[in-house]
Amino acid sequence: MKARRALALPGGGLRMSEGQRAPIMELRGISKRFGAVQALSDVNFEVYTGEVVGLVGDNGAGKSTLIKTISGVYQPDSGEYFFEGRRVSVTSPRDATALGIETVYQDLALCDNLDVVANLYLGREKAASGLGVLDEVAMEQTAKRVIGELGIPIPSVRSQIGTMSGGQRQGVAVTRAVMWTARVVLLDEPTAALGVTQTRQVKDLIVRLRERGLGVVVISHNLADVFDVSDRIIVLRLGRRVATFDTHAANPEQVVGAITGAVFGSAGGNGPVAMA
Repeated sequence: MKARRALALPGGGLRMSEGQRAPIMELRGISKRFGAVQALSDVNFEVYTGEVVGLVGDNGAGKSTLIKTISGVYQPDSGEYFFEGRRVSVTSPRDATALGIETVYQDLALCDNLDVVANLYLGREKAASGLGVLDEVAMEQTAKRVIGELGIPIPSVRSQIGTMSGGQRQGVAVTRAVMWTARVVLLDEPTAALGVTQTRQVKDLIVRLRERGLGVVVISHNLADVFDVSDRIIVLRLGRRVATFDTHAANPEQVVGAITGAVFGSAGGNGPVAMA
């Protein structure tokens, strides 16, 4: 991606310097409590166009809460939400979708008994003008075009989802997210329970999303996959953003240290980070 001027920080992180372009999506000072549990504490988060951000942390670190806050499922107790440089209010998943923020959860939310076209247009079906029936031809043509552009290896857009492999299903779920003018895509454990070949297909797809200029957030416990596809890695621990790494300047040991607290706060913490 385009080079940016940056300031080095200990542990491989790089802090943004003045004059850099604004993130397409940014959260500032986000806090969220569930009863006695402080799930998020003053968390900042940002993603740029044409960038893949890996969001990592142990169980209970706050990853799911942050993603659900970004996608409008949860409303924060405090903090600010910015999209394309302007402050916005996201109080529901519909608000996030309207901005161009799409989330692909681990369960994918696909209907096994429907084909690819029907899944892509579920709830957004296109009607033929003046006929009151579905425009199956137009939907099929669009489905073929987008799936072809993303390079998703499926036998046919008329194949039922239930007959497909895990990697193919993940590809369909991502296609559904990006074909509706998405600007930011959140992927929750996209390679979980996939074989080697299927994992490679999904990682290739993530790279293609970046090449299309989307901001991509990958939530994963698999550090090898995160290092393969990400430009930056943000670490959450006990509800706080404790470290930020330039993927190409960091190593897995540093990231694991931040996750476990061995190098707590030594890699940039809650500050925004840019790639060199």
